[in-house]
Amino acid sequence: METHILSLDRYTLIQLRDIVEQRQRLELSPEVASRIEAGAEFVQRRARQDEYIYGVNTGFGSLCETRVKPEQVEALQYNHIVSHACGVGEPVSERCSRLVLLIKLLTFRSGHTGVSLQTVQRLIDYWNHGVIPAIPKKGTVGASGDLAPLAHMSLPLLGLGQVYMDGKVVPARAAMDRYDWTPLHLKAKEGLALTNGVQYINAIASECLLDMGEMLAAADLIAALSIQAFSGSQTFYHARYHETSHHMERRRVAARLRSLLQGSNHHQLSTCNQSKQDPYSFRCIPQVHGAVLQVYDNALRIIEDEINGVSDNPLFFPEEDLILFGGNLHGESTAMQMDFLCVAASELSNISERRTYQLLSGQRGLPSFLIREPGINSGMMVPQYTSAALVNQSKALCFPASADTIPTCQLQEDHVSMGGTSGYKLQEILDNTRIVLSIELMTAAQAAELNQELTLSGVTEDLLKQFRTVVAHLGDDRVMSDDIDASTRFVSDHLRLWFETHGAV
Repeated sequence: METHILSLDRYTLIQLRDIVEQRQRLELSPEVASRIEAGAEFVQRRARQDEYIYGVNTGFGSLCETRVKPEQVEALQYNHIVSHACGVGEPVSERCSRLVLLIKLLTFRSGHTGVSLQTVQRLIDYWNHGVIPAIPKKGTVGASGDLAPLAHMSLPLLGLGQVYMDGKVVPARAAMDRYDWTPLHLKAKEGLALTNGVQYINAIASECLLDMGEMLAAADLIAALSIQAFSGSQTFYHARYHETSHHMERRRVAARLRSLLQGSNHHQLSTCNQSKQDPYSFRCIPQVHGAVLQVYDNALRIIEDEINGVSDNPLFFPEEDLILFGGNLHGESTAMQMDFLCVAASELSNISERRTYQLLSGQRGLPSFLIREPGINSGMMVPQYTSAALVNQSKALCFPASADTIPTCQLQEDHVSMGGTSGYKLQEILDNTRIVLSIELMTAAQAAELNQELTLSGVTEDLLKQFRTVVAHLGDDRVMSDDIDASTRFVSDHLRLWFETHGAV
């Protein structure tokens, strides 16, 4: 198993994905270990002095002016973890839990959080032995840190909670018994360092961005097949046309389409619109997919800034004998980006569903509902209904959760990001979008085969051949949910391998 050394370098989401999916072992670089030790020693020294240090010798939230005796510090940190473990619902996936843990380790690198090297090393031991905290999905308001989910991430350190181990969710105690680990005794600030910050919603955002990046590439590829099947014109993705635009993402989509469509005769067919006025769902692909890409690129930059920063409060600067208090536990940046991504992903599915509808509508020489004997067969009529239902749900989920706040903790935390809700909505919309794109792929494949004059581009011809190994051509009516499921698996799994072979173009 490959070993990755956690350093102070800037990490990308692709690097995080590789570490998570390849199950790389983790080690701390000497510089990171030294910083963590210096931060922890500084906290322990200052904790012995007669001063208020939030989360070190005081209560939490609105209890920030309630002093705690030195002999109560360990109990304070223990009680903080167990009292904040208020998550509800099914646990998030092991993949998401791994991202949470990895991003939490990234925020510890600087030594500014005051967490001890012993605690960080135990988290790394969990990772390296395949013991991953199981985190209930709901319960964070995305400010004051993701308190509930991160408390559940921390419970196994105390011998409590549940973990993923051997592909199952089991009591953390089972893992501790297997590996002869004993519960940790948390020192001053450590409980707060573990639960403060927004690593949970940052992990959700990271996972969604990784999925959406693949979906964007798939959307252009599937749209290219639809364009050919519909006998679309070629002017709307012409390079000269897009030189008039200052939107670089729009130009990128148009360039992708030119590459994907090279070698096809779709624009020369007798079934083309003679005025080259294709419906907007075809003609405006560069504009709409490009706008989605703009939101994606901006979110990618902001979330990568988030995961590389220090999300905690207070922060310690031992080299300057300095403790600073602030709001690096607020997830507004992440929440807003996920809300913007909700709109973008919803639009990606919206325009996809419109292309599906157009392909079924009996235009451009294609039979109604893409079946040779309509009437006795309904063909691909009703998969479009499914797309419409999913698109409608996604639209309803687009209201921004970050536009709301519900004060907590006796008005000490009077404005929160609600980034957890932003993330749950985004996950649902992305799931819907994946299915809608899969239905478009089913439809475009059927239409391309029924367009008898069509010569596909080399790229899309290969795509169609691969797709037909999992979903057969529709000759007569059959259970369409089976085809939708198979197509969705193809888009989720097979296309990722396909892009690795062919490139995202």
